[in-house]
Amino acid sequence: MAKLGKRTRALREAFVGKENVTVEEAVTLIKDNASAKFDETVEIAMNLGVDPRHADQMVRGVVGLPNGTGKTVRVAVFARGPKAEEAQAAGADIVGAEDLMEIVQGGKIEFDRCIATPDMMPVVGRLGKVLGPRNLMPNPKVGTVTMDVAQAVKDAKGGQVQFKAEKAGVIHAGIGKASFDADKLAENVRAFVSAVQKAKPAGAKGTYVKKISLSSTMGAGVSVDINSAVTE
Repeated sequence: MAKLGKRTRALREAFVGKENVTVEEAVTLIKDNASAKFDETVEIAMNLGVDPRHADQMVRGVVGLPNGTGKTVRVAVFARGPKAEEAQAAGADIVGAEDLMEIVQGGKIEFDRCIATPDMMPVVGRLGKVLGPRNLMPNPKVGTVTMDVAQAVKDAKGGQVQFKAEKAGVIHAGIGKASFDADKLAENVRAFVSAVQKAKPAGAKGTYVKKISLSSTMGAGVSVDINSAVTE
């Protein structure tokens, strides 16, 4: 068995016996133990009682975190003419049409969010195999296929987070940085949980939210009392 480093041992010890704590306790524990040399991301994982392989149990959506994510989001926009100019003026990092499609097809993906005007979808559609697995495919349900590209770019840059259930019914997302104030992280957690609750699909049966955990990039995870995270 590999010998645990001092830092890993200390982390594990700090989290012993800490289960189903309040959002505030979880956030404080994570902040106190985020000892990496960079500003760690605070991540949420939600285990849902859904099977996303069934269309009526798919959970996806978008949420604007009240205190942002602390992350610099690089945005690509597929648009032409005035809409391309609008996107650039709004702060998009990469704007293009067929030229951008060729760059992406070549494997160069230097963006975290992809937005497209509806008329560009036949072009973007050819990139499904590249963008789909990375959860970057523009989708009208989360506001990334739109004529209002300027607003979509501002939302993406301003702390908007997309979420989508993976095959085991788990949703992962970054909801801030360890350097954030504890109350701001707690507010972001509750905003995210609320958005996932509102996205409950028609086909979900039984317990919808089964477990909520918080962790930092290099830290251990801690389970959160679901009632503490629910705002309604």
